[in-house]
Amino acid sequence: MSRIVRIVAFGLGLFGGVTASQGPEFAQQYRQRLGGAVDELRQVITRFDTDAQVSGETRESAIARLRSNADDFVSRQGAAMQGNVERLGRLETHRTAMLESGPFSRIALMVRDGDTDILEAVSRDFEPAVPVTEEGILSAAAGFIAVWGGLLLLSGFLRSLFRRRPQKTVQASRSGFPASTT
Repeated sequence: MSRIVRIVAFGLGLFGGVTASQGPEFAQQYRQRLGGAVDELRQVITRFDTDAQVSGETRESAIARLRSNADDFVSRQGAAMQGNVERLGRLETHRTAMLESGPFSRIALMVRDGDTDILEAVSRDFEPAVPVTEEGILSAAAGFIAVWGGLLLLSGFLRSLFRRRPQKTVQASRSGFPASTT
């Protein structure tokens, strides 16, 4: 019985290790998408800034001009550009924090402060992989140890609960010899 438990625990431990290694992989794919979003927003805003400058405007004055326009469509374009500028600022700050943080901090930072649009896109397109980075290997090891060790501890605990304790018996009554009366 205990051999089967160890084999099952080992197999599930391997599964736990592979599963845990996906955290750093997900964070890596998130960072790639984050970088792509920052690059794309920079291009959009640079084109807008160039158009504003050619028209004798600054970014801020061009956005204000668009937003105050009576035409609803044009006004919405101004609001959208203002949103792009603000989002770029947030994403650049977040990307800098991700690049400056340590390996395991990146995962926590992504979970705590991650951009929901990018997180959803990564979730949709996520392709599992076992990363060979230090972070990935340590995550895999931690996942393996947590599941494998946890199952072995649990099975040992359960076995101790259900293990039958030997009953105390009087040896003299079982020996078949009458008790001495001297």
